[in-house]
Amino acid sequence: MINDQINPQASSGGSDKAPKETSPFNRRSFLHSLGLGVTALSVLPGCSTGKKTAQAATAKPAIQGFEKTEEAASAKKWVAVSNRKIRVGIIGYGLCKFGSAFGFQNHPNVEVVAVSDLFPDRCAELAKACNCSKTYPSIEELVKDDNIEAVFIATDAPSHAKHAILALKHGKHVATAVPAVFGSLEDADALYEAVKSSGKKYMMFETSCFHEDLYAMRQIYNAGGLGKLIYSEGEYYHYMDDPLPSYKEWRVGLPPQFYPTHSNAYYVGVTGGSFTEVSCQGMPSIIKQMQPGNNRYNNIFGSEIAMFRTSEGGTSRMAVSWDTPGDHGERGRIRGQKGSFYGKYEGLVKTLPDLARPALPPGVESGGHGGSHGRLTDEFITAILQDRHPLVNIAMALNLTVSGIVAHQSAVKDGETLKIPQYKLWNV
Repeated sequence: MINDQINPQASSGGSDKAPKETSPFNRRSFLHSLGLGVTALSVLPGCSTGKKTAQAATAKPAIQGFEKTEEAASAKKWVAVSNRKIRVGIIGYGLCKFGSAFGFQNHPNVEVVAVSDLFPDRCAELAKACNCSKTYPSIEELVKDDNIEAVFIATDAPSHAKHAILALKHGKHVATAVPAVFGSLEDADALYEAVKSSGKKYMMFETSCFHEDLYAMRQIYNAGGLGKLIYSEGEYYHYMDDPLPSYKEWRVGLPPQFYPTHSNAYYVGVTGGSFTEVSCQGMPSIIKQMQPGNNRYNNIFGSEIAMFRTSEGGTSRMAVSWDTPGDHGERGRIRGQKGSFYGKYEGLVKTLPDLARPALPPGVESGGHGGSHGRLTDEFITAILQDRHPLVNIAMALNLTVSGIVAHQSAVKDGETLKIPQYKLWNV
């Protein structure tokens, strides 16, 4: 989910083959448990039916990650937890139109009362997309509106922490695109303290956490079907020989592990745990933007492969790559003391919990990134209404993000093993 923004505001399935299906809980039964048919095979790692997605059939290819997938009707029904509407402000409408891509404007418990973008034409487009008449020329002006309870920040990645802290200081609940912070351990600590002292809800919209496979992994893990994870691996491949436009060219030469959350979620998002130390290797890239002097990060790595020690004592291999053409996307696999999940569950536990993802509110589409968009919005809004921490709360968000920052530091130091700061929730 490379953030789509071009200014500080507008700006601001794998190829692994599955094991032979000898278990009663095979891939087809897994899909059945999710309420999905055979047409959904294409959204699971290692599966393809040859059926084109809605956007693949158009002349203009979708930006990687925004391909829309078909989703069969689920037996689950969405149940409102309140009839109250949260008054939301949305900031940012860049290249991928993130401001309207997550369905806030269609959620039955949301009223989008104001939007903002630095570019007037984009601000007008965002207002139209969100059925909202009130606009502000900047986030600094929008957060002063006392009628707004919560904001969704879809700005450029380097501004996420700054904008989130600003909104929190003005008493807003905050949802933000990934990553939570950008290359700065100091910003991570500042954001953590801002959330803790504000008493407001914070959620990072990590799309992998609502992928079908990862959601199923988390349900099985929480039910004890995996035990402690011995090994996990996640991969985020997004070829960027010609990077998408971005404010002040923040994407040009971007260190891969500055954008680690899509892959790291295949441990942190499954277990709620963290990485405690890392050794990471980077390989000098042949792509022009990663040549010495060609980017503001002084970065030469187009791929960075991190080996993490986990809070359970296991090992994780997490890869992020911009310079390997071909197969792309976010995927992962896990092995635990009681079972594994490589596209399907195989293990000691024969009775599994409900693995179907949460139902979507009426009018809210599942959206891109594996059908995660609408579910992320519903989780954030529901957490506010229920006065609880959301799934990808500040601790999980920083544990997903900061580990990548330290991994890049390790790669620069030729794989030196480095300790990773730890973040925990309070009042849980």
